[in-house]
Amino acid sequence: MKRVFNGSNVLKPVLIIAMLFFTVFQSKGQRLKPAESGYAPVNGIKVYYEVYGEGRPLVLLHGAFYTIEMNWGQLIPELSKTRKVIAIEMQGHGHTPFSGRKLDLASLASDVAGVMDYLKVDSADVAGYSMGGSVAYQVAVQSPKRVRKLVIISSTYKSTGWRPEVTNAFKSFKPEFFMNTPFETAYDAVAPDKTKWTKFLEQMLAFVGTPFDMGDSNIAKMTMPVLIISGDNDGLDKVELMKTYQLLGGGVAADLQPMPKSHLAIVPSQGHVSLMMQTNIILGYLDDFLK
Repeated sequence: MKRVFNGSNVLKPVLIIAMLFFTVFQSKGQRLKPAESGYAPVNGIKVYYEVYGEGRPLVLLHGAFYTIEMNWGQLIPELSKTRKVIAIEMQGHGHTPFSGRKLDLASLASDVAGVMDYLKVDSADVAGYSMGGSVAYQVAVQSPKRVRKLVIISSTYKSTGWRPEVTNAFKSFKPEFFMNTPFETAYDAVAPDKTKWTKFLEQMLAFVGTPFDMGDSNIAKMTMPVLIISGDNDGLDKVELMKTYQLLGGGVAADLQPMPKSHLAIVPSQGHVSLMMQTNIILGYLDDFLK
């Protein structure tokens, strides 16, 4: 059935699916308790983190409006069996307090590096979903020696990497769309100051509506292996995505030359939110790539 996506009509299906995602993930078993958790004082704010397992460090960066549990709750138990998983909640999200500091990718990436410093982690694999993927790209651009391998899930390093209807939807976001939703429930459950919910929404909506571009040349300079995971219908412009993969050295005839160290996975019949529900598929890609 055809549907006209414009303005708030785009947002409603996204929120409905995200609410389903939240409900499904919250209903599956008891949450794994972190081996360590706390706040890292970085760049004038306090950033909440959780640590699970032992082994090579893997930093997880969540999507916009999400918490660690909402985004990574089903993946952490498996990932932490063989790795030291460091999950971070970015400015204003989850346990991390709201701050009046302007939100931008450079600051968030600097916060990630600051948490790594606080935990005495020189370098790590870094994985990010959606907004977290953009932050992960920025970490790799700003601090390339800190990133061993990079995993980008349904995300981009420039706003034009999204399809036009997605960027238009970002511009139409309004705080009231998020009121009395599971997002607000999750915020109220862990936020240090629940009264900051509306201010947080206003700050985030200004952030997601601001165009960004880290530069093709900066992506082409990356030397670490990169795994890009995308749903075939997740809102990313697949022409731009292929250009990104080519900047990373991919898109070649591997029967005639060496296989690139960076990989691209397109998961069929998946949107932006539903992609993160494919736990076994994502785990399979991560295990193979990060070993």
